[in-house]
Amino acid sequence: MVTLQENAVKFNNNLIVSHDGGRLSSDSGLVLIDELMDAFQFTQLSEDIVTFNDSRKYWTHTNHKILKQLILQIIGGYNTDSAANILQHDPVLQTFSTDKPLASQSSISRLYDRVVGETIDSLQVFNQALIDKARLLRNDTNMIIDLDSTHSDTFGNQEQTAYNAHYGTNGYHPLVAFDGITGDFLKAKLRSGNQYTSKGVKEFLKPLLEHYNQAIPTTDILVRGDSGFATPDIYDLCELYENHYVIRLKANRNLYRLAEEFVFYDTDHPWDEKEVYYHSVSYQAASWTKSRRVCVRSTREVGELLFNHSFIVTNFSENISAKRVFETYNKRGTMENYIKEAKNSFFFDKTDSPEFLENEARMMISLLAYNVVNFLRTICFEPKSKGLQVNTIRLRLFKVAGKLVTTARRIYLKLSSSHVYQREFYAVFRQIQRIRQYI
Repeated sequence: MVTLQENAVKFNNNLIVSHDGGRLSSDSGLVLIDELMDAFQFTQLSEDIVTFNDSRKYWTHTNHKILKQLILQIIGGYNTDSAANILQHDPVLQTFSTDKPLASQSSISRLYDRVVGETIDSLQVFNQALIDKARLLRNDTNMIIDLDSTHSDTFGNQEQTAYNAHYGTNGYHPLVAFDGITGDFLKAKLRSGNQYTSKGVKEFLKPLLEHYNQAIPTTDILVRGDSGFATPDIYDLCELYENHYVIRLKANRNLYRLAEEFVFYDTDHPWDEKEVYYHSVSYQAASWTKSRRVCVRSTREVGELLFNHSFIVTNFSENISAKRVFETYNKRGTMENYIKEAKNSFFFDKTDSPEFLENEARMMISLLAYNVVNFLRTICFEPKSKGLQVNTIRLRLFKVAGKLVTTARRIYLKLSSSHVYQREFYAVFRQIQRIRQYI
């Protein structure tokens, strides 16, 4: 047993450290998140949309209150369900719910037992409803659907885990889509680890195009993807909905032959200078029903003799130069940052459950937590702060010491007077309250 004397610090013998300060909270800044969720009518929407296989006759916590609690915990930086055993008594977090105390770890575990396939589908519909509100607030008229796949490690004999040769390890192989302009996490689908990159992409992409073409008909949509998504399913789908696409192609003998026809080896060109040329060709692969525009970038590096060629298939008109097409494609590199943030800061790749469906539910809840913070960042932050990473946001705005003071008429949340980012905190708070009139 640790005694009080053993908690004395060495740099000051008069200072004793202990966790008996009373009903204080280190996450008082999450009041911003709860205020934003209330402005978005989060609880009402989840009750209307998200479904669970719930046969309970008696309960203390509703499914939707536990869902909200989980999202708040993830946003607060707590990646384990067991953190709820202490957080359920947090005085500030308790003000965010009418249920006192909040759900424990065992209650959260039982929530995942009530997840069925319809729950996953409804979580995606719920996510789209939240994004629709955010897009209206931001007055978004363009969307770039960036497609990609990533890896989630698994441990043990979890359901549908499999070896993935590309990543060289066992796990799952989720399919993801982000908005390349706003960073919104549009959709995710958990798959077995041995699924190829584009497996099921048509069924994944089609509902997105249908929804966002109908939700805001004036929206211009561009679909981007690397060579793993070079499949006629995507080209045909985008052409059907009259949306643009920019997809990288894997090089082959026929494409290289076409590219070499445009290359001019100038013996007078300095060999210590890099050469880059752009051009377009009409090309039809064997699996395509028609010819399409393929943009080619031919690059000769310094000191090299031959050119290397890169290829992108697109339905952009010839009015858009091949160089511009490549520049548009190259901007999809920001998606790697979105995926990294979703994993490192929102625990998107956390696979604690033995059941595949439960792990997919965990993934979707992390997706929702990511989007709530992204809405806060893109709608309520000053322009210079919109690029902040979530770990910085937590440090500046969420991890604030506070205590509750209750009187006969009111509850006061008193934050630390030493909070360095008070001005930013209240600027965000006022902006959240300002957007209520538009939702």
